[in-house]
Amino acid sequence: MKIAGLILAGGEGRRMGGADKALLSLGGRPLIRHVVERLAPQVEELAISGRTSHSGFGLPVLADAQIERFGPLAGVAAGLAWAAGIGADHLVTAAVDTPFLPCDLVPRLLLAAEGHDGLAIAITPEGAHPTFALWPVSRLERIGQLLDAGERRMRVAADGAGRALFADDDAFFNINTPEDLARAEAMLAKGG
Repeated sequence: MKIAGLILAGGEGRRMGGADKALLSLGGRPLIRHVVERLAPQVEELAISGRTSHSGFGLPVLADAQIERFGPLAGVAAGLAWAAGIGADHLVTAAVDTPFLPCDLVPRLLLAAEGHDGLAIAITPEGAHPTFALWPVSRLERIGQLLDAGERRMRVAADGAGRALFADDDAFFNINTPEDLARAEAMLAKGG
């Protein structure tokens, strides 16, 4: 089984004053570097769904007008098409603004996907995190149909998914505001 990975980095960063969150500095490095370091060892190939300005990280960048229009779900569709093109069976997605994502995300999603047609999402005691998901490449057609119907919600696309429970909510802490970035700096300083 070949598993590809995709970092979802196409957001507009409105709550960060329009800043490109992938390029925000955390611990002296771009935020995207933290996500790459945690996700890359778990997958065979990795790409970024985002802006062409993300091309300086040595990874394929899947930039598409649909991503800007339809958000992360369009990124998943582009990622699934890319994954199919490189011969992958599954795609794991993760958000660029979550620098503490679990280093065992992929194996735990794989376990949760059993009996759910290869589809799984991460959950914590605080709730579901559908941007952290394992998508079978065969799901591309269904996601395309949802997008064509105007659907943008990841939860709808992940209907019927297995659920991988993670006890640590901080592993999915996402940076949306300057205050969140300051909190992430404190978490990093404590060994987060």
